[in-house]
Amino acid sequence: MPIESGSCASARQAKQKRKSHSLSIRRTNSSEQERAGLQRDMLEGQDSKLPSAVRNTLLELFGQIEREFENLYIENLELRREIDTLNERLAGEGQTIDGAELSKGQLKTKASHSTSQLSQKLKTTYKASTSKIVSSFKTTTSRAICQLVKEYVGHRDGIWDVGVAKTQPVVLGTASADHTALLWSIETGKCLVKYVGHVGSVNSIKFHPTEQVALTASGDQTAHIWRYIVQLPAPQPTADCSQMSGEDEVEISDKDEPDGDGDGSSDCPTVRAPLTSLKSHQGVVIAADWLVGGKQAVTASWDRTANLYDVETSELVHSLTGHDQELTHCCTHPTQRLVVTSSRDTTFRLWDFRDPSIHSVNVFQGHTDTVTSAVFTVGDNVVSGSDDRTVKVWDLKNMRSPIATIRTDSAVNRINVCVGQRIIALPHDNRQVRLFDMSGVRLARLPRSNRQGHRRMVCCSAWCEDHPICNLFTCGFDRQAIGWNINIPALLQEK
Repeated sequence: MPIESGSCASARQAKQKRKSHSLSIRRTNSSEQERAGLQRDMLEGQDSKLPSAVRNTLLELFGQIEREFENLYIENLELRREIDTLNERLAGEGQTIDGAELSKGQLKTKASHSTSQLSQKLKTTYKASTSKIVSSFKTTTSRAICQLVKEYVGHRDGIWDVGVAKTQPVVLGTASADHTALLWSIETGKCLVKYVGHVGSVNSIKFHPTEQVALTASGDQTAHIWRYIVQLPAPQPTADCSQMSGEDEVEISDKDEPDGDGDGSSDCPTVRAPLTSLKSHQGVVIAADWLVGGKQAVTASWDRTANLYDVETSELVHSLTGHDQELTHCCTHPTQRLVVTSSRDTTFRLWDFRDPSIHSVNVFQGHTDTVTSAVFTVGDNVVSGSDDRTVKVWDLKNMRSPIATIRTDSAVNRINVCVGQRIIALPHDNRQVRLFDMSGVRLARLPRSNRQGHRRMVCCSAWCEDHPICNLFTCGFDRQAIGWNINIPALLQEK
């Protein structure tokens, strides 16, 4: 009996294996359940990191696609048979009809109808998954409307807060974890004043409504009121940062971040002592703001209270209690004696000081995680942001439910509203900054690539509606603040 050589035997085994494999994947006329079971059996032996439920869903979706194309293929075969029948009928008259020509007539209607049905089904099936891909194409439009103008580099640690002066000259203020607050020339990016009176992280900065005075809150359990005098340098030509290339977003290490000394902040004039120190809290003072008129200030602390102070005497006027956990932010109404405080207890509270004898409080409950900020807008609206990845717009006359809800893919930090145009700027933990209108419609996303934008968490945003060069500022834990020029008319037109 002849003996097969090793190479012949292996070749035969490979041939049998290929044959069995081709048989296993050959289309059969079995039921849909048998076909789905066959596909699952084929994939059981393959390594996959997808959960079984996800794999089954994908198999079902691809099965639907296969069935639709199979139906279309069958319809095409039937159309071809009709064409052949017509050609045989017309052959005696010396005329023939090509399939391509006939498709321009009666068959075109039928084919286009079946194709449109398939297209509609595919659109319905994959609308949710493709919406994310389609939304990414808005980046090009956003890049033209939202342009990076200036970077403000000089802090040695992350920047918690950013603010814009309300008096002339208009300057930019930043509050940093490096225990300092810096004032900047918006046009040149040069540091104008450095405040070093705090011995803890500076968590917020707000400017007096009518004087060259700043209010800062700190981790040293105090809030400081200090005066500054600035003289703006002559403006210099600004590089067009919008022309920077590099669409791909990349991770950048700490070595690539600004050095902290690169912009000469150590050379600017230094303010070392405050005019007034507000000292009634037993914990970190996380935020502070001026009441309308600038004669009183409110502070929010991790000791679960907010305090109202008389600025001239530094005396505590009211201690606002009621939150169950640490406060995260406070904000005052631009024209009325109203204060809103947010907390880690998932609520924010409205305090009314319009009547000296009545200090009413309303509690807004609508978030499921820390409320990171709540700010007033025009009219009777408040916008709140939370670590639960939502932003809600509220009517002060109706606390039961928000009038609009914005859902995001990352925790939301200190938000800011462009009052005149009713645009909300949302800074995120994932380094993105998105713009929405008050009804919850997304308008744009600020450009972020390997050459521009924030490299770490974006902590805060601030609008400056009247400035001709930069009308939006953002700051983050990459130690820099950024000035943006937002073409608001074009932005609203895109909507």
